Amino acid sequence: MRLRALLDTDALGLKLLGGEEELDRTVRGVMTTDLRDPSRYLSGGELVLTGLAWRRDAADSEPFVRILAQAGVAALAAGEAELGDIPDDLVLACTRHRLPLFAVHESVAFATITEHVVRQVSGERAGDLAAVVDRHRRMMTSGPAGGGPDVVLDLLGSDLDLRAWVLSPTGRLIAGSKVGGPALPADMCAKLAAEHLSAARTGRRGPHRMAIGSTPYSLFPIRSSGRSPRASRDVRETVLSDWLLAVEADASDWPEERLDLLQGVTQLIAVERDRRDAARTVRRRLAQEVLELVQTGAAPAEIAARLRVAAPVLLPGLGAAPHWQVVVARVEWEGQDTEPGPIAQSLLEEILVDPLATGPEPSDRIAVAHTGDEAIALVPLPAVSSEHDGSEAGIHADALLDSIRDALSAGLDGDGRVTLGVSAAVHSAEGLRGALEEARHARRVAAARTGRVCAAGHQELASHVLLLPFVPDDVRRAFTARLLDPLRDYDRRHRAELIPTLEAFLDCDGSWTRCATRLHLHVNTLRYRVGRIEQLTSRDLSRLEDKLDFFLALRMS
Repeated sequence: MRLRALLDTDALGLKLLGGEEELDRTVRGVMTTDLRDPSRYLSGGELVLTGLAWRRDAADSEPFVRILAQAGVAALAAGEAELGDIPDDLVLACTRHRLPLFAVHESVAFATITEHVVRQVSGERAGDLAAVVDRHRRMMTSGPAGGGPDVVLDLLGSDLDLRAWVLSPTGRLIAGSKVGGPALPADMCAKLAAEHLSAARTGRRGPHRMAIGSTPYSLFPIRSSGRSPRASRDVRETVLSDWLLAVEADASDWPEERLDLLQGVTQLIAVERDRRDAARTVRRRLAQEVLELVQTGAAPAEIAARLRVAAPVLLPGLGAAPHWQVVVARVEWEGQDTEPGPIAQSLLEEILVDPLATGPEPSDRIAVAHTGDEAIALVPLPAVSSEHDGSEAGIHADALLDSIRDALSAGLDGDGRVTLGVSAAVHSAEGLRGALEEARHARRVAAARTGRVCAAGHQELASHVLLLPFVPDDVRRAFTARLLDPLRDYDRRHRAELIPTLEAFLDCDGSWTRCATRLHLHVNTLRYRVGRIEQLTSRDLSRLEDKLDFFLALRMS
């Protein structure tokens, strides 16, 4: 479509402020941004929508417009809702760079303009998409009560006989069609997400195809703010946060019109994703303010005041002050040259949503800030009753790890790591600083472990688990080899099962009867095996010191 056509649509509320001679430019897409430098997400030909949140003073307009012009965008449309009239410095900068500039009336949502452009660009080649887009536009203008992505997917099912689901990178079901069959099981969601992440890391263009049993699926990436595969300098910046659209069909033999249709649907869903991301702005700001107060040693009363502001935002309608937990995350890539904090922030906002919950509501209760290399989440928990001490409430590291490990490991693809630390719940501002340090220390424990995705909780900071990961590798190998290699060699030659016997004996606290029962052995046979262990290692399993050495060697092996 041409830029000129935008002015012919009164419902868009656009007013041309400059660039009349450039109105024959072709619009190939649309992008909404408030980044000071959105170049990595631009591929050329976009209509860029902005609310001007990037502008702090008049000097900011020139570099922002220069970046857009160099990227080859078609035009800029600035909203009037934030500042009222469009600043003169922005008008002058657009004139200098021959970039057409539109003002968007405050009564017009960016989603309306986005959907109009998507409909014009894609709808000309796919009439059935135009119908879906039009119906979805009416749904979105009615607000959140309209149903969000679920309605779009129901339309795909009813109008086009396609079952589809929107999934997070961890395999959480965000939305799904209710037409044509049962819900997608959680294990299948995880498999689809893992395949999508693995394919995305190879740089292959979507849709990605896979089969589970005899059922084919096609996976379409959903990229926020109109990103294309070539717009980002490094796929690792977004692979752990982008949603995907899974369609129960093999798209390999689809005509271009049908592929265009699904690409258009992903853009519609991306609008909803952008809306949800924008809604996180306040929560991110609250988390950042609390974090800065905690890290600078502010008085507990000052921190408590900020928490009182945050509580009703994160848990509306809650009468009592909540408990709080802190979760710290870090994403590390080999050879990474970008700031990892924002990547970890987007990922942490996703993974802290209950994996069994659908819809946007759970994410409304998460506030995540970031520093240069880590993300920090402030998680409110409803105040527990007097019958409980709160020790079992909230997020548990093991459960969190189980819900995300398989899918994310595929996205990390051999050169990345995600490590998480979870604090205990605290109920006051005085405890928040300790919770932050506890979560950071737990994350360092997780980082010392092997694996692409690791997590540790506060419970592990009070046991030997805290110490073992920090033993140097050469010391670890020498210690375990000295104690366990003679037993392993003997087991290989004689199949004597001395190592399993030793593990069971220690686990039964040295009880001959309980250990023999567990191993289904006669007590005399157990005594013979323990004697052989003592003979091969020159240790005495009746001594506490030797028991402890064996216990640690087994844990470090």
